[in-house]
Amino acid sequence: MISAFIFTAHIVFFLVVFTRKWQTESLAAGLQNIILIVILFSVGWPLITMMLKMIIPTEGLGINLDRDAIVLTVLTAVEYFFYKFYYSDLFTEDGTEKQ
Repeated sequence: MISAFIFTAHIVFFLVVFTRKWQTESLAAGLQNIILIVILFSVGWPLITMMLKMIIPTEGLGINLDRDAIVLTVLTAVEYFFYKFYYSDLFTEDGTEKQ
C-alpha cells in the first residue's frame, strides 16, 4: 500500500512539473524534466536499496513496511529535498512559497 501511494505521488509530481514547464517554457522542456525525474528515480532506487540491504532485513519492519517500502520512502525523502532545491522557481513566488 505504501509503495502504491509513493508511485502515485510520483506520477502526480510528473504531471505537475510537466504541465508547469510546458506552460512556462516549451513542450521539450517539459519532456526533459520528466526524463530527468525518471532517471533520478530509476538510479536512486537501486543505490538506496544497495545501502539499506546491509541494515534492514528482507521482511522489513512489518507486513506493510517491507524493505522495498522502506527504500521507496527513503528515496522519496531524498528526492523531496533535491526537487525542493531544483524546482524552487516553480513553487515559489517572489521569494515566498506559493499557497
